[in-house]
Amino acid sequence: MERLKSLIPDDLKRMIGESTPENLTISSSLILDFLRSSPQFQQVIRELTDPELALCRKNKEAALDSKQKGNECFTEGQYAKALTFYSQALRYAPASSSEMDANLVATLYVNRASAMHNLGLLKECVRDCNRAIAIFPTYVKAWYRRGKANASLKNYEYAKHDLEVASSLEENLFRKNQIQGELGIVLKESDKLNVTAMANNGGKNENVDSSAQLQSLSLQCVSTPDKGRGLTFGNDIPPASLVHHEQPLAAILLKAYRETRCHFCFEGVPTDLLFCPSCTIPVYCSNCCLEQAVGEESSSKVDNHYPKKNVYVNLEKSMDRFSSDARSIRVNMPNNHIPEHRHECGGLHWSAVLPPDIVLAARIIAISVEKWKAFGRNSSPLDYLDFVHHYAQNSIITKLESHVYAVVLLHCLHHFYNSDFPFSAASVAQLVLVISQVKVNSMAVVHMRSLCGDEALGKFTNASTSKNYITQSTEQVRVAQAIYTKGSLFNHSCQPNSHAYFISRTLFVHSIELVPAWSPLELSYGPQVGQLDLQDRQKLLEEQYSFQCQCFSCSTVSLSDLVINAFRCIQPHCLGVVLEAAYDKLLEDKSLQVSNGLCNFKISLRLPSHEKEVYSVARMLLRERGTKSHIAVGRCLSCGSYRNLKDLSAASKSYAAKIQRLKDSLDSDEVPDSFVPDMLNSLVQLRSVRHPYSKIVAEAEDNVAEAFVRIGEFKLAEEHCIASIKILEKLYPPNHVVMGHELMKLASVQLCSDDYSGASISVEQVEAILSLHYGCHLDRIFPHLKLLKREAERSAS
Repeated sequence: MERLKSLIPDDLKRMIGESTPENLTISSSLILDFLRSSPQFQQVIRELTDPELALCRKNKEAALDSKQKGNECFTEGQYAKALTFYSQALRYAPASSSEMDANLVATLYVNRASAMHNLGLLKECVRDCNRAIAIFPTYVKAWYRRGKANASLKNYEYAKHDLEVASSLEENLFRKNQIQGELGIVLKESDKLNVTAMANNGGKNENVDSSAQLQSLSLQCVSTPDKGRGLTFGNDIPPASLVHHEQPLAAILLKAYRETRCHFCFEGVPTDLLFCPSCTIPVYCSNCCLEQAVGEESSSKVDNHYPKKNVYVNLEKSMDRFSSDARSIRVNMPNNHIPEHRHECGGLHWSAVLPPDIVLAARIIAISVEKWKAFGRNSSPLDYLDFVHHYAQNSIITKLESHVYAVVLLHCLHHFYNSDFPFSAASVAQLVLVISQVKVNSMAVVHMRSLCGDEALGKFTNASTSKNYITQSTEQVRVAQAIYTKGSLFNHSCQPNSHAYFISRTLFVHSIELVPAWSPLELSYGPQVGQLDLQDRQKLLEEQYSFQCQCFSCSTVSLSDLVINAFRCIQPHCLGVVLEAAYDKLLEDKSLQVSNGLCNFKISLRLPSHEKEVYSVARMLLRERGTKSHIAVGRCLSCGSYRNLKDLSAASKSYAAKIQRLKDSLDSDEVPDSFVPDMLNSLVQLRSVRHPYSKIVAEAEDNVAEAFVRIGEFKLAEEHCIASIKILEKLYPPNHVVMGHELMKLASVQLCSDDYSGASISVEQVEAILSLHYGCHLDRIFPHLKLLKREAERSAS
């Protein structure tokens, strides 16, 4: 889009920069007329909307080529490569109801099923056979392959059924006898076990969204002068209560995960992944997700292929009982759910090229148009949207970008909706506001990724260490962006009373402390106390959400804000902080209310145990009288001693970098004898310049602990893991979710160091903290916690 923005003349840029929501139609009309007359713009639109130029269109020749390569690999016994080629062929094979070559698609499913069978992926094999049967019910190989897979799964009742159908359909006498032989083996095994196997319906029911069984509170929307609209409840809300759950109005998977996660539910895709019937962009984990995203019945449903004469008479009934995986519901969507990918399809690739937030805006618009078409055409399609936008606060660059993208989206959506989405300046103006609404109201959909063993701490083997240790770690992965109609009404706080998390694409909100009746329910939009200092939190919120945070934590300065990035005093027995130059200017900010006389400053004593420590790190701020010159760049806020910030900053970066280099050096096969002393010496040097409660020291302690685990020095690792946690306890509020993650790491290290009683205590603390945040979903989000608890209990006994 940079080449389009460069075309805009300066006078039009200036007008756009000065535009407001009230006169937006004027600037929208001018840029629409200008771009429509530009040959460069017309070329961009052709590239985005012309099916003949699209790289994502279906291609039968490409599908046949990949199928041939898969067959060659299969013949050579390279089943993993064959599987990849068959999946590639399925991606390119036309599969929409009007274009599908049923024989080709069914063959590809069975070929992929055969490769997965040879790789031991039996359930995946069954699911692909289901899909082939649904497309082509008289396909003998599909019934036969599914019978073989069910036999390998010891589902003998269903293996018998499948092989009987395959035998009744097979016309070749030799192959019929072969199937009968396989059936005889199955009958013998079935009689031997004399059990009835569980049905394997090929679904993914273990991932059913539990929101259908959960009841959340009936929240009320209220408006306040300082924060505008927000949510509250008329009664006290106890800690760990489910406050709210909701499906998104619209959502989009981020580009980094297009090949590895389902484009609808955002979970990881299985080996038998599915593709959009009309384009090659999205992948899906199941027929259910495919149907909900595209809006067509998937190939899991019985098609209009009927058996020939003299074949198995109950074939259609058998298919209905055994072959559908569409009954597995991963996400409980409302009955009026509108497919979110349909308007992007048809071989066009604009949704793959444009940024995710712009595609998300287009999805919101498409949903609004569909609602407008379904429920009444008396108003504008976009009148169904009710989100704040803060357009007037946007920068000139942001306003220009939103105008250009709005014109591009107008062409892309008009290409699909024609007269249902008017080609006008008013539409451009509304699109500009929707893009601004996405910027302010969208939420990052975050999934927890569990890392275990070598994956968590890097692959490393030491010949002198034979201990088979357990290591656990988790990381947050931002996988998608979504807008939640009611969820967008939660206001922000840097020390929130509620916690948001996601199961698949469903938003859940839990209270993490007692919330008094009619008090605002607040989430964190990202930055929190303990994660960033006051200045960085304010900057991030203003850049991303166009508002200045005025929550309690941003109206005061806590111990965390004082020490998180601070240097230590040069006096050995002084715990005072030496603040960075940029942060020191904040102390003179006149917007802070006068308190304690000296410095127009309030001190938050949020944690009673920190009251004495706040005084010791910044006593100059608490005195009613003092020497104001001491509160200056490079001065200790406790004793007034001076340190050179430039030298301190350079030294801090050097020591932290050395610790990181030493940890990274463990990727090699040998560990030098000097490793442990070098690591500890670097940590001592870092501590000599950074404040003892600095987050930089906490992160260094964690890096040192990780390095020691990797070389089998578990006792040392435990010591430094505990040291890191003690610092984080100074920075974060009590029971913060970060402490749960850190204690989980500590518990796994304690098990490795044979500190079983310590591990049991840590696991109990982890459960208490994480249950507060995740409630009944704790085991699903952290499945390894149950294993960790069992190991701690077993070892302790």
